[in-house]
Amino acid sequence: MRYLHTMVRVSDLDESLKFYCDKLGLIETKRYESEKGRFTLVFVAPPGQEDRTLELTFNWDPEDYTEGRNFGHVAFEVDDIYATCQKLMDAGVTINRPPRDGHMAFVRSPDNVSIELLQAGGALPPREPWESMENTGHW
Repeated sequence: MRYLHTMVRVSDLDESLKFYCDKLGLIETKRYESEKGRFTLVFVAPPGQEDRTLELTFNWDPEDYTEGRNFGHVAFEVDDIYATCQKLMDAGVTINRPPRDGHMAFVRSPDNVSIELLQAGGALPPREPWESMENTGHW
């Protein structure tokens, strides 16, 4: 058995690509459009890890999706959790669970899919403003 990808449904493909590519730093690796099925699939992945993809499924006909929390979450390992969270905050992303412990944070995509960020190689020493930052919403 070999892992292939994780799929999440998105309601606004452009907003989702801004989040996953422009803000999180993933790259688009493949795109497939089906006129007959009325959907677009866009695969994104961390640079250099194109075999670890996230499939963004956009159905052309509007549909209300339940909050992504019933999906669980997507996790990414980052080189510097504090720098990553600061970059996301500067881009207007809410840090729902700040990296108070220097190890883990959560943000949400435009479709409320929980995104877990984990510090590579073990926790960084706790530091401000993260250490005293409160949770916002849920993740």
